[in-house]
Amino acid sequence: MEELNLRNYAYLGDAVWELFIRNKTIRLTNNAKKLHQTTTDKVKTNFQCELLHNMTEKLTEEELELTKRARNLPIPVGRKNIQQEYRQATAFETLIGWWYTYDKSRLESMLNYLEKYISWE
Repeated sequence: MEELNLRNYAYLGDAVWELFIRNKTIRLTNNAKKLHQTTTDKVKTNFQCELLHNMTEKLTEEELELTKRARNLPIPVGRKNIQQEYRQATAFETLIGWWYTYDKSRLESMLNYLEKYISWE
């Protein structure tokens, strides 16, 4: 299988993560404002950074290497003020996209693992 650019994995991972979160939030409420607020809280840079930190112990050497490479990608100028968090969130999204592409069972396993860190209130 062709290897993608790390940014492409992050782009895909962003969409997969948001779909995962939306799929959970639609079961919580019919209120559009609450749906939006709950979803945006879970897809924010700082929350993804926190999740990456929480799952680091579960990552394989290959996955750790992938996150390291993703954290070292150049940062868009508009994100310079939150550079550290943005790099971590990019690494998180890259992992999600990589798992989605190559190992959906690992993706499902890690999403289940991460749910214990997500408050749905």
